[in-house]
Order: sequence, then structure tokens, then C-alpha cells
Amino acid sequence: MTGKAQKTPAWQLALVDQPASRDLVERFLRWLTSEKRYSPKTTESYARDLGGFLTFLCDHLGDAPQPSDLKALDISDFRAFLARKRMEGLSARSTARALSTLRTFYKYLERVEGLRNTAISSVQSPKVGKSIPRPISADAAKAMMQSVDLVQMEEWQDARDTAVITLLYGCGLRISEALNLNTDDAPTGDMMVIKGKRNKERLVPVLPVVKKAITHYRALCPYPLSEGTPLFVGARGGRLNPRVIQKTMMVLRRALQLPETATPHALRHSFATHLLSAGGDLRTIQELLGHADLSTTQHYTDVDEAAMMDVYNRAFPRK
Repeated sequence: MTGKAQKTPAWQLALVDQPASRDLVERFLRWLTSEKRYSPKTTESYARDLGGFLTFLCDHLGDAPQPSDLKALDISDFRAFLARKRMEGLSARSTARALSTLRTFYKYLERVEGLRNTAISSVQSPKVGKSIPRPISADAAKAMMQSVDLVQMEEWQDARDTAVITLLYGCGLRISEALNLNTDDAPTGDMMVIKGKRNKERLVPVLPVVKKAITHYRALCPYPLSEGTPLFVGARGGRLNPRVIQKTMMVLRRALQLPETATPHALRHSFATHLLSAGGDLRTIQELLGHADLSTTQHYTDVDEAAMMDVYNRAFPRK
């Protein structure tokens, strides 16, 4: 039986008659993975955005773009691309992301390929409304950790999902970071090493409740959890798929009448917000979350301020 045929990426279709440009893009995507250490999912996102741009150029220029065309594009060409994306209904945030992809691509072309385009740096990014993380309350997080049995799975699977949810909230991990752990990564002391984006490692403290949940799951798991094997496994013994935890969270938030924003990533937001509310230092929270830039962590100060204003408005309602 043959597997499902892979769909040809849009950028390859756009450059089928331009091998020189196609090779440029292929080298760029390899560079994202090997040099920048972007994840396959992030690299795929870049390829998708770049494919949209190259497809646009085929229509805009009347032919598939050559490397010389990429070099000669002026500011009006880039603006025309952004205008097309908005006409297609793309949000300002998604349009800004597409422009960010182009800037990264052109930085690569200049630094690695010796192909320089000065116009791209003059293109203004669309204004994006400021958004803040949406955490859940400490009580809601506690309720989720204590209510996994509502999903009605086998006992060891309940223990597994409880351990994952406790780890996300108790240590502020991304779901990918938690599910990429191997058995020998499981905490034995008060700290554990987490490998985050671009394989950057960080130390995070481990609360007793987190260690207890993981230990309980390991005792019930029917599969051998030996060194080098996944810590969290699915029904067939392979590494647990994120969709399983997402489905568990969906069942829990509906059973507990929590908002749709109560997702696995919201537990990470909650970890940071609750630490900040308790007097945590921004720099320390930045290190615990593995943020490369402090400005990313500073978004949580907006959450804290919004929470205080909500309390104020409820205590002193306007007449």
C-alpha cells in the first residue's frame, strides 16, 4: 500500500521554471533549520509565507521571478504584495508576519548569497493591535489538575494527563517542551533541565506537587519507561501527541465552565502571571520561561494591570 502523496509546496510550483531562484529558497530554508535552529513547524511557516510572496510575484511580474528580479524589487512591489494580502482577508497580524518572513529572507540573501535589496527595509509593517496573554485563575488551574478523571480514560492515562497539566502550570513549560521530555529528563531533585526553542537549555525549579504527579504516573504506566524513551506516552506506547492533551483540556474547560482560552498554553501564561502577581521579578520569570527578549515577558505586566483594574472597577462601579 502506498502512502498518501505529498502536496507540492506553493513556492516550488511558483519557481518550477526558475531553478536558480528555487535553489535560493531551498538553501534559505535549510539555513533556517541548520543555522538558526528553527523547528520544522516554524520553517514550514516561513516556507508558506514565502511561497505566497513568490506566487504573487509570478502574477505581478508576469513570470516566475529570477534572482535578479528579487534584487530589483522596489518599495511599491512590496506594498502591492501587502495590499493583496489584505484584500484576500488576511489579518494585520498575519500580514505583518508575512513581511517579517520577507525581511528574514532578504537578510539571508544579503549576508549569505550576496544579493542585496535596500527597499525591503523601508516597508512599514501593518499596525497590529496590542494583545495580552489570557491566563486562567489559580483556582481554575487547580481544578483542572484535580479533575482529569472527568475525561473518563484509563487510570494510568488520567495520571499521565494530570502530570502533564501539572507540569505545564507548575513549571511554565510549552506543551512541546513537556512532551519532548524523555524518561531520564524526569526530575529527581528540585530542578530540571528543559530544552526550549532552538535547543536552548534552561533550569526550572520543580515543585513537590509536580514531582508527585510525575512519580504517580510512572508507577501506573503499563509501558517500560527506560532511559532514552519518551516520558509521556500514548495508548500504543509511542511519544504522546499534543492533540491528546488539547482534547483533555477541551473536555475539562467545558465541564468546569471555563472560557475557550483555557488551553495548554494558557497554563504557561498563568504560571507567569501568578508569579508576577506574587511579587516575582521580571528577569527571573524571563529565565524560567526561556524568553530570548525581556519585552516578551513584559506582556505579563499588562495582564497584571488589567486584573487590578478589573478588581477596581468591580469594587467601585461607575454610576
